Formats: sequence, structure tokens, C-alpha cells
Amino acid sequence: MASLPRVVATSVIRSAHEGESHGGVYMMDLSNGACDQVVRWDFGAINWEGRGSERGLRGIAFTDDLVIVAASDEVILYDKRFNVLDSYTNAYLKHCHEIIRAGDLVWLTSTGFDCVLGMDLHTGRFVHGYQLKRTYPNQLTRRLERFPTYSVRRFDPEGPDGPRMNDRLHLNNVWVDGEALFVCGTELRHLVGIRGESTEIYAHVPKGTHNARPFGSGVIANHTERNRIAFMTRKGRPKRTFQIRTYDERALVNASLPSDHARQAFGRGLCVWDHRLVIGGSSPATISVFDFVTAERVASFNITMDVRNAIHGLEVWPF
Repeated sequence: MASLPRVVATSVIRSAHEGESHGGVYMMDLSNGACDQVVRWDFGAINWEGRGSERGLRGIAFTDDLVIVAASDEVILYDKRFNVLDSYTNAYLKHCHEIIRAGDLVWLTSTGFDCVLGMDLHTGRFVHGYQLKRTYPNQLTRRLERFPTYSVRRFDPEGPDGPRMNDRLHLNNVWVDGEALFVCGTELRHLVGIRGESTEIYAHVPKGTHNARPFGSGVIANHTERNRIAFMTRKGRPKRTFQIRTYDERALVNASLPSDHARQAFGRGLCVWDHRLVIGGSSPATISVFDFVTAERVASFNITMDVRNAIHGLEVWPF
């Protein structure tokens, strides 16, 4: 336990009301469960309709001296003490989910536009845009959700010819490996690789996943609909699963809300440390650590029993 790292996590408080905090950033020491809320997010000028909607804070990334956090339609740069240094927006950034930094770029999923944006950290300008599209051979395969093909359209995110607002794929994760971008979403059954203007189906994944990305010889993801983290082959066959922690319903706060608005064991937020430990987030705001080899839960800490408070971004603190 003493060797476990510190992590930083963001949260979205689903079904929060105007005037309430609807998210935050937490720093947790996984060796002892000590936790501090370092950012309280109560920005009011958002759309309050729906479950998560524009609430809360999302993906997390780092440079040598910056903490980068995404809100629904804003990129916020913090120093290591979480003082705000700058923030950036873009007309094609809406309902952002996960982000990743690669060199001088931070890549962001813009879920509301079915696209991925690349922002230059030196200039704050959005310099890349990729809109992902899915097509089927015919109406039958569309109804069965079988045999899709994917294409990508590059666009200038600071120009007038970007995509219309559209959330068909619910892109929620982006990963960078070499020259390839990998994207996935809850409405996809594939982890899709993007190289330039070409795409490939890298792996099959269950519908409804979060945080899907290449890992070793396969794929790791939050299989959110099954309340577990799964390590799968590229054909989608589970090789190892890690069951998300659940609680006695009587211990939960706001458990009477409909399950489509807030439910426990909603898995989102995922990172791997030291090639051995899988760290996952869930609701009510819980961070759990699993041994990849044995699949055993070696630690689990709860921040609040309010079932609306769902972990979103989750990363090992690198400083």
C-alpha cells in the first residue's frame, strides 16, 4: 500500500441544479486515502438540461509544469498548485470528454461534434480537426449495427467549414500511439485508428464503453454497461475483468434518482501505473486499484456517497 501513487481526478455531479457545485478536481493519495478537493467547479453559465450535459470537469493531461483540464467547452491551464493560468475555447469544442497530450499538442474529444481537436499548447490555437463518420453497406446492416466502415474528414477548427453539431457516435476517448490517433465512444463497437486521412478498425469493443485504448496485445476499457473494467483481445473477447465496487443502496445519497440520471458503479476514468496496477473511477465518487495479474482489488477509496458525483478524468499525478 505504501508504494501506491497519488492520483488526480475530476468529477461530474450529474443532475446537480443551478447554484450548486457540479464538479471538481480531487487529489488523492492511494497509499492512505487522504483526499483534498483542489478545485470546486460551480460555473453557472451552462446548459443544465439532461444528466451530465455541460456540468463538471472532464479529461486531464500534463506537461512538465502544467495541469490541463477540460470542461465541457473549455480548456483550462493550471499550475501545479491549481492556480488558473489561462483558458481557451473553440467553436467546435462541445461536451468534451477525455483528452491526451502528445508533444506540443493536446488532443480533445469534442463529443457534440463527433470530432477530435488538436490544440497547440504554445500558442493556444486549435490547429487540427478530425470529424469521424460511420457508414453501413445497407439498411439491414445499419439496423443490425454490423459491418460499418469509418471515414475521417479533416477541417480547420478556426475556419468556417467545420462540421455541424452532431452527437451520433458519442466519442469519449482519444489516445495517441506513435503517429496514430485512436478514438472510441459509447455508440461505437470499435476502437478506430486515424492516420492522416485514413482510418482502420483497430479492435472490437462492447457498445457503451469509456476510456478504450490499446494496451499490450489488446485493449483496456471501462465496460460501463457491465460495471467492470475489461482487458480484451482485439476481437473483443475479455481476457481479464475487474469488477467495480458497489455499495449497499441504503448507504447511498440521492439513490432515489432515476438510473438514467445517476447510478452507482458507473465506471469512467481509467489509468495504469507501473504496468501492473489498473486504477479506475466510478460513482459514487470512488477510486479503486486492481492488480492486473490477479484481477484482485487491492485498494478502494470513496470521496462521497452522493451517487450523482461521478469520477470522470483520472490520472496518476506526475510531479
